Amino acid sequence: MSAETQKTTAAGSKSADAKQTNKKPGGAKPDWAKSDRQLGREARMAAGEPTRRRRWPWVAGLVILAAATGGYYYYDTQISSQTAAVAPAEVVEPVQAPMQINPDEMTVLEPQRLERRVRVSGTLAPWRSTQLSSQTGGEIQEVTVRPGDTVVAGDLLVQIDTENLLLELDQARSNVAATQAQLALAEVQLDRVRALVNRGVTTSSSLDEAQSNVTQLNASLDALEDQVAGADLRLRNATVRASFSGIVSNRAVEPGQYVGIGTPLISIVDLSTVEMRANAAVADGALLRRDQTVLINVDGVEGRNFEGRVARINPVAEEGTRTIPVYVMIDNPDGILLGGMFASAQVVVDAVEDAIAMPTRALRDDVDGPYVLLIEGDALVRQTIETGGTWAGRLTQITSGLEAGQRVVTAPLPALHPGDIITLVEN
Repeated sequence: MSAETQKTTAAGSKSADAKQTNKKPGGAKPDWAKSDRQLGREARMAAGEPTRRRRWPWVAGLVILAAATGGYYYYDTQISSQTAAVAPAEVVEPVQAPMQINPDEMTVLEPQRLERRVRVSGTLAPWRSTQLSSQTGGEIQEVTVRPGDTVVAGDLLVQIDTENLLLELDQARSNVAATQAQLALAEVQLDRVRALVNRGVTTSSSLDEAQSNVTQLNASLDALEDQVAGADLRLRNATVRASFSGIVSNRAVEPGQYVGIGTPLISIVDLSTVEMRANAAVADGALLRRDQTVLINVDGVEGRNFEGRVARINPVAEEGTRTIPVYVMIDNPDGILLGGMFASAQVVVDAVEDAIAMPTRALRDDVDGPYVLLIEGDALVRQTIETGGTWAGRLTQITSGLEAGQRVVTAPLPALHPGDIITLVEN
């Protein structure tokens, strides 16, 4: 028996023994649970034969790759040719939808007045006011007005007691009368002495004495007459009347109060015209002139604008604020403007009549220069323009390129371009 046959017989004996015990030493998998392929591989390993390599996975991979390549070739040649056969012969351009423009986004050009303005601000004050003071001393008998009352020039405001003043006037007049009588007698005596001197009866010294007496009495009479005038003036000043028509703003005395010369009595203001004491920037001072028109808004007076004129301009800027004081006169016939109100104003320093202008925000610019979008029919057209500077209201003057009656886009709509089709719609 050969060695190989003996090995096979021994292996069979071991296999039989293992099957009898259904278990291999070391807890290995029993032979009855192994597949025939595994048993054959173990037998070959036990006999010292080399193991066989499995080639069917590579074959399967090649088969799958060949199938995929064939499928792609079929799709590329058959399906693609069918798709190309049903494709349209030419591409149709999409139709552009018209852009909508409402009336708030366009303007029909019309000639208008353009203005350049300088901003100022300040407070209002009566252009004429006075504080009446006593010009004579005495007790206050009557005060006829209170703050807020309207008075007319010549109206009685305050009455001061006149009893002592009348006595002073009567006394002064009596002194004048007595002096006048003495002067008359002295003049008669002077005439007599002059006649005696002419006849040589008396000396010239008597004539000089009589002449001196007459001169002295004339001087005394003049002084007494001045006293009468003074007493009469004090009497008239005891009655305080309104010096002009206006409104009482302050009452400083009451009946029974004793006042001296210079005591404040009544204050009156004239509000038929008010003065705005405004301040302008120093840089704008060179643009201001007398009689320029001023457009005014007053705090507290809503929905109403006022117009004034520049009356005076201070030639020196105020230190600290670096502003130029400007005085503006405003007519106030209905008295709605009051002293102390705050106002902001714009002084019109330049103006152009019948100009064509557009909002500055509506202007466009490109490499060819400034232009606007002109509406012609249902399309937008690029219109080249020339500008003439910026004016009040954020308007830019158009010096050439546009004329009255044309329609232009004035809203900042970056989506609009020259050549766009548009539709005008209502709000």
